[in-house]
Amino acid sequence: MAVDGEAVAEIGAGLCILLGVAEEDGEGEAVRLAAKVAHLRIFENDLGKFDLSVLDTGGEALVVSQFTLIADTAKGNRPSFSRAAPPDRAEALYEVFCNALEAEGVRVGRGVFGARMEVELLNDGPVTIVL
Repeated sequence: MAVDGEAVAEIGAGLCILLGVAEEDGEGEAVRLAAKVAHLRIFENDLGKFDLSVLDTGGEALVVSQFTLIADTAKGNRPSFSRAAPPDRAEALYEVFCNALEAEGVRVGRGVFGARMEVELLNDGPVTIVL
């Protein structure tokens, strides 16, 4: 991941997590989500079945703040981001999530909150899950 052409984070095999923080989210949700992500069995075992977590595989996580995930597109053609948490609260909860994920034992690469980031992803399989 790069900001203004400078590398700011890089991980090996693991997860690319796009984290959107809504105005109603709190620390409890961030900590629970981190635990869920760490233990979610979404990696294949030797039989090709989803049975391993990022912890089981020794994988890492690249966490990217992404307020646009909170977009409301119900009216008109311009998304509304009014449900997204204000930047100061969102950044604090982003850090809570990252710290909680690290506490679970996952190495975390962080983006730069609020920056325009260039994220490169090599997706090994068609697995995308919304939590």
